[in-house]
Amino acid sequence: MYNILNKYKRTFFLLVKLLIVVGAFYFLYVKIANNERLPFHAFLEQLSIVGSKGILAILILLLFTDANWLLEIFKWKKLASIENKISFFEAYEQCFASLTASIITPNRIGEYGAKSIYFEKGKRKKITLLNLLGNLSQLTITVLFGVFGLLFLVRTYSFQYPEINMLKTLFFIALIVIAIVFSYKLKLKKVKDYLKNISNKLYVETLALSLLRYLFFSHQFIFLLSLFSVEIEYFTALNLLFCMYFLASIIPSIAIFDWAIKGSVAVWLFSFVGVNELTIITITAIMWMLNFAIPAIIGSIFVLNFKLEKSE
Repeated sequence: MYNILNKYKRTFFLLVKLLIVVGAFYFLYVKIANNERLPFHAFLEQLSIVGSKGILAILILLLFTDANWLLEIFKWKKLASIENKISFFEAYEQCFASLTASIITPNRIGEYGAKSIYFEKGKRKKITLLNLLGNLSQLTITVLFGVFGLLFLVRTYSFQYPEINMLKTLFFIALIVIAIVFSYKLKLKKVKDYLKNISNKLYVETLALSLLRYLFFSHQFIFLLSLFSVEIEYFTALNLLFCMYFLASIIPSIAIFDWAIKGSVAVWLFSFVGVNELTIITITAIMWMLNFAIPAIIGSIFVLNFKLEKSE
């Protein structure tokens, strides 16, 4: 009986892996081949502009992507090693596989479950908490720089603010806060005790790696602006990017639509300095392909090769 159940369990797990990979490829295909704002033929024409800049420009773009992901992998290796020492390659595999698994989940929540199954059952809650800590460190950097970007935007440009019903907004926020506090009231003490045991040095290192990663993908965007011959002051471009990443981070979404959200926000922000809409959409698409789509394809290999025995 046990062998039969184990056989079905393995078959079910294989189907789940195939579903994740097929779903990931399907969504990637839809975003690339059937995008209304950027038809595929127009995207290829825009890509030819990048190609015309020479092999050095392409290598620099790829180096930005490599630096972005190397920093994320090192950050995860440091955090996960609190519970279980892992190698660089293991951290590499877990980061890319979890990216693939998170594609069709809201706000990439699937990443937490995907990373946790690489560890023993008794450590999975702590691994999930460490993953949250890593993501919160990145969000902290995004918010801090986003505030500076928003101040620059408000002081430099005039635009109409959306009307907000403050009473309803505050009521909605209060409900969320109450729900979170009520849900985690019993666990907060354990979480606090666990986080207190993490050294201040590791917190600083995690924030530093998040900061470096933020600067690398921000400057990758600026480098693409230069490749498309967009004339814009460095300080202005940087602050608009700070705004873009901040606004995009607070909009709930499924990971696969991240490109569309960042693209829409970027088009609005860069319209203040007169940058062509097609250029901005193309740049956000290239950023998405280099930092999300290609890594997700690599991650699909790790998803398919994942062995159920590791989670037991």
